[in-house]
Amino acid sequence: MLILMEPSASPDQVREILDLLEASGIRGQVNESPGSLSIVAPHASQALKPDRIEPMAGVRRVVPITSPFKLASADSATARTVVEVRGVPIGGGTLALAAGPCGVESRDQLFTIARYVAESGVKLLRAGAFKPRTSPYSFQGLGEEGLRLLEEVREEFGLGIVTEATEVETFDAVERSADMIQIGARNMQNFALLRRAGRSGKPVLLKRGPAATLEEWLYAAEYILGEGNRKVVLCERGIRTWSDHARNTLDVSVVPAAKALTHLPVMVDPSHATGRRDLVIPCGLAGVAAGADGLLVETHCHPEKALSDGPQALLPSDFMRLASLAQGVHRAIQAPTPAGLWM
Repeated sequence: MLILMEPSASPDQVREILDLLEASGIRGQVNESPGSLSIVAPHASQALKPDRIEPMAGVRRVVPITSPFKLASADSATARTVVEVRGVPIGGGTLALAAGPCGVESRDQLFTIARYVAESGVKLLRAGAFKPRTSPYSFQGLGEEGLRLLEEVREEFGLGIVTEATEVETFDAVERSADMIQIGARNMQNFALLRRAGRSGKPVLLKRGPAATLEEWLYAAEYILGEGNRKVVLCERGIRTWSDHARNTLDVSVVPAAKALTHLPVMVDPSHATGRRDLVIPCGLAGVAAGADGLLVETHCHPEKALSDGPQALLPSDFMRLASLAQGVHRAIQAPTPAGLWM
């Protein structure tokens, strides 16, 4: 259930409700934003009736959560979640862009890319220090050396760092260096890793698995949310189908579908979705047009020399073009619809 509190409710009144929930074996989560205060209590209706809670001091209303996704459900929040990453909002009507190489390869490579990403006005750099690869013989990333380079880039260019955690054993190191922790598609159902991310205070970017349904994706988010971390962003990165013209199939339809079911922001990764440089821009724009809150894009100063995913990395000029076009598409879909027109 969702317990809507009066904005003026005191800490003691909130504590009284949390104590009641805990006495019934239920762990409540307090959500507070300007002008809004609520408590999410998954499965509380199995132990407590709304008429037991609604008369309590400070309570405005109790709303049942009928969705199986008790914490990710749109019913569990009074407004859409906005996740801030080093001052950059993801959600809330703005378009967030995160760009950079697939992997950190060297200091020169990373700083060259970070420089033109920063000059484009993009505030978030994505790059992997730890790389889960299909082949054990492929480049696996620089590990902790890569994390140190990412910290240097943040200091030099003021960019927020989005980087992947691949295992519980190295999660602490990633957590210290990252501004946003990515859980990759291969780890979407690594439940120990999801729980560890849920105990982190850092925002989490949760990629959809290559064969995951929307339901499975949202259940994965529940693992993170259930540990108390409300700063979760979903990322569609393509799913595996029978199609052979691209690396994966970008499921554009999942963007509005996910946003209808959940209060969480949704981003799109057109680079991994397509695996082809020539498809990244049109598919990225399609994601924005479908309502995505942001794009995660790969770019490289010398894609032909990249140690991973070079064929899908945008050249600097193409990246600049996408950044400009994406903001234009986003402004267009945010504009009010003229009277008498249907969109």
